[in-house]
Amino acid sequence: MSAISLLALILFGLMLLVGGKEGITAYFSVILNFLILFLVVILITGGLPAVWVAFFAGICILATTIYMGTKDEKTANIAFKATLIVLVLLLLFVIPLDHFAQIKGFANEQSEAIEAFDLLIGANFEEILIATTLLSTLGATAEASIAVASGLNELIENDPQITVAQIFKSGKTIGFQIMGMTFNTLFFGMFGSDLALFILLYKLEAGLGYYLNSKIFVKECLAVLYSALAVILVIWITTYLVGKKLDQRQRKIDN
Repeated sequence: MSAISLLALILFGLMLLVGGKEGITAYFSVILNFLILFLVVILITGGLPAVWVAFFAGICILATTIYMGTKDEKTANIAFKATLIVLVLLLLFVIPLDHFAQIKGFANEQSEAIEAFDLLIGANFEEILIATTLLSTLGATAEASIAVASGLNELIENDPQITVAQIFKSGKTIGFQIMGMTFNTLFFGMFGSDLALFILLYKLEAGLGYYLNSKIFVKECLAVLYSALAVILVIWITTYLVGKKLDQRQRKIDN
């Protein structure tokens, strides 16, 4: 048995032990998302536009993650709408910025690992970069949206007379807590994955200018900033959608 198979079995056992039926559902959602990502690689390799493949795959991944991750249909619907809006906004923001940043392809620090391969494979590395950026933000975005939507819906169920202004205030409070945790997770994830690179650059006594012009460093920093921006947007949009739905419900009761 390989290490990956063993870890997968351990993960399944722990999720079953902790989450029960919901844990099993979450486990199979991870497998389904993996299959979607594997299909993305096949489709992009086959010549389809990487950006649009990633966009539609992102919609599928969001649907799988959100609807298989929560039993509350109202929370899932709001979270899914909010994440879709953020996905579209992020796509419009990432395309021009990645183009002007010129961070596509491989960095100089990666030349030793790829020198035995032929890079003339007919792939558009700029589109692949955009696709990677979109897919890398989905997890944090979905998590933040579900947390905000479920928290606000819980408040509404406990206090049906709560006002829209109070919902916005509560959404702001919940959002600040989520942002702090998410930003730390993103930062330490980047630092941990590129620790060897940072040690190498330190040993080379590289200056600040080298860091600012290092393709791999700028790429990782932009990925963190994109994810942070997506989390901020999804918190605001989710809070707005919950408040709008509450306002519509209260108007129907008043009429």
